[in-house]
Amino acid sequence: MIKYMEILKKCPLFEGIQENDLQKMLHCLGAKQASFDKKYTVFSEGSKAKYIGIVLSGSVQVSQVDYYGNRSILTNVHTGEVFAEAFACASVEALPVSVIANEASEILLIDCAHILHTCQNGCGFHHQLIYNLMKDLAKKTIQFHERVEVTSKRTTREKLMTYLMLCAKKEGKNSFEIPFDRQELADYLEVERSGLSSEIGKLQREGVLYSRKKQFRLL
Repeated sequence: MIKYMEILKKCPLFEGIQENDLQKMLHCLGAKQASFDKKYTVFSEGSKAKYIGIVLSGSVQVSQVDYYGNRSILTNVHTGEVFAEAFACASVEALPVSVIANEASEILLIDCAHILHTCQNGCGFHHQLIYNLMKDLAKKTIQFHERVEVTSKRTTREKLMTYLMLCAKKEGKNSFEIPFDRQELADYLEVERSGLSSEIGKLQREGVLYSRKKQFRLL
């Protein structure tokens, strides 16, 4: 765990907690480290929501598959970021999503019950941890509303342009790289890949944008 201490110190869940306290906290919380190869399942849809995950290295993808087998990508989670906290805090009986490793990844798993219920030692840093968790959940709620803003649009063009304009706004410039390949972008926008590729081609011919793989530039 010491190997990833610098990453954990930057994790939003541990903001404002000193390194010495963080080491004690991880022991108190019963945190455990797990390794996952590329495409391996970290959490499977339908399993009980119990653990909060933190990416120590690599990255994971959170997605849903509907009755007909259509995949919808909710988000990619990168080094130092947290996932599954909302489901674990709500103690849902069956996870509505799957979490899959995008690449070989190291994940820190913490039983959410150990966070929400303070231990007998009355650790002072535990209150900071709960505050950080609530702050993180609020941030994720805002991100969820941003995705709803994108997917609620009627056409593929509207969904794509809304998403790209949000990306440009976050980056503060008109050239940026998105975290998805074409199929993943289609799954995120909840559209057909062929229709998405066709629309990107049209927008390029119209001089609205330039695209090369994951690179986009709004013109």
